[in-house]
Amino acid sequence: MTTDVGGQLKTVRVMYGLSQRELAKRAGVTNGTISLIEQNRVSPSISSLKKVLEGIPMSLAEFFTLDMHASPQVFYSHEELADIGDGEVSLRLVAAKRPNRAMTIMHERYRPGADTGTDMLSHKGEEGGIVLSGKVELSVGGQTRVLGPGDAYYFTSAVPHRFHNLGPEPCEIISACTPPTF
Repeated sequence: MTTDVGGQLKTVRVMYGLSQRELAKRAGVTNGTISLIEQNRVSPSISSLKKVLEGIPMSLAEFFTLDMHASPQVFYSHEELADIGDGEVSLRLVAAKRPNRAMTIMHERYRPGADTGTDMLSHKGEEGGIVLSGKVELSVGGQTRVLGPGDAYYFTSAVPHRFHNLGPEPCEIISACTPPTF
């Protein structure tokens, strides 16, 4: 089976929302080079194709093993969110089984009195979120604030932090973290 390199390059380029001109600029080649490859009028060397793919960015292995007919799951029902919490804190993870996931998105629910533990959390990356309902006390480094519905946060995750629901009702948060820590 021969791979249609030109067709695959065009599909990948479009999938990433890039014009021929933008990909050429990113890869440091001419527009004509991209056009000729996509039309299968030239067969690029491995090093030339690697240079073009660096503009996406995508490795040669990813390019040649990408299943263009398989669509990754896009939508998730409530039941499909993996709960990785401990019972007091529900952490419902979006796309838990998606390979090469670049971020963590969670629907967090803290019961009254629940927290992320007495030890402060610390990990690589950044995280942010929006409180949907209830109130949560968030401590980040030496700062502490009680956040309510509509309030948000964003911080470097390497700074020690802790979430604690001090209120009488559950607290719900939608959060994101990159790189994924769960």
